[in-house]
Amino acid sequence: MQFFIKKGLAIIILTVFWVLPGTSIATAAPEAWQTIVVKDANGTQIEIGLPVKRLVVLNSDALEVIRSLDASDLVAGVYSGISKNGLFWPKLNGKPKVGSWKEINYEQVVEVNSDAVLCYGSRPGRDMEKKLAPFGIQVIRLDFYKPATLIKEVLILGRILGKEREAEDLAAWYGDHMNHIGRFIEKMPARPNVYIEGNSNYHTAAPGAGGHDMCVSSGGNNIAGALSIPYPEVTSEWIVTANPDVVVKVTTKSAGGSCYSMADARSFESIRADLMDRPAWSHTNAVKSGRVHVIANDIWTGPRAVVGMYYLVKWFFPDTSPSFHPDQLHRQYLEKFQKIPYQGVYVYPE
Repeated sequence: MQFFIKKGLAIIILTVFWVLPGTSIATAAPEAWQTIVVKDANGTQIEIGLPVKRLVVLNSDALEVIRSLDASDLVAGVYSGISKNGLFWPKLNGKPKVGSWKEINYEQVVEVNSDAVLCYGSRPGRDMEKKLAPFGIQVIRLDFYKPATLIKEVLILGRILGKEREAEDLAAWYGDHMNHIGRFIEKMPARPNVYIEGNSNYHTAAPGAGGHDMCVSSGGNNIAGALSIPYPEVTSEWIVTANPDVVVKVTTKSAGGSCYSMADARSFESIRADLMDRPAWSHTNAVKSGRVHVIANDIWTGPRAVVGMYYLVKWFFPDTSPSFHPDQLHRQYLEKFQKIPYQGVYVYPE
């Protein structure tokens, strides 16, 4: 019988044998540690020791993929913001809270006896690797919020966690629906001009932002496509001059703090009304035609970006997209991969 006690920098291994009279001792080698080399979200080659049995997850994007791969039993600690969406995470909400997407509580990470920390490519900062290395805790940086790299990262995580089959199933599902969008967009003769606004007023998405990728991949012409920084702040005058055909507002504001627990779209309706009432916006094509939409951050970038993209396709091409049913796609994702019932409000108007 072996006991592994991990505390501070010490690893103590105690082996005890019980031998029956007249028998010989045959010992098995302890579980062999293997390593694999993968590229993380930053393109850096990292060596990961296997198996990973206890994992700290610092953001909801990574945690959704973990649950899709049927690997929730490996989660030893979660990000503190999970409590705001407890209904969505009924079995994981009670896990120890060890930090957030941008910072980490090192003492708690060590206390939960984790093998690895799963986080975004750029946050928390690079000093995390140096601080956790003495405790034998690995850092795995995968984003899961960029549509262009989502499938690749799902397959990488599947290798790390020994969930290759589940990862292949999820990757195939993403691929099928991404390809459906791509084939449809190829047939469209023109792209509508689109203004994307993040949760903060007048902050948009330009090249380098996941929202820009979603817009372009869904057939839109992002009016911020020529700007040089990913999340620039713009002015109302600039937007009116660009005259978008469609406005898409991304929001984290929901009744009760969770879109999954929302029963109606009143909060989204209010956000849309405020947008349409902005000075001079009545002169834009988007407001004139009523093509102003609010979308929840839950399906904007991240593992559910394909659901958001289905909505974008319907909004960009309302008369020619009958084969796109984003609500049905969302239901399938939640019930098949997340194994929770479909509910909540995520867009307004549809």
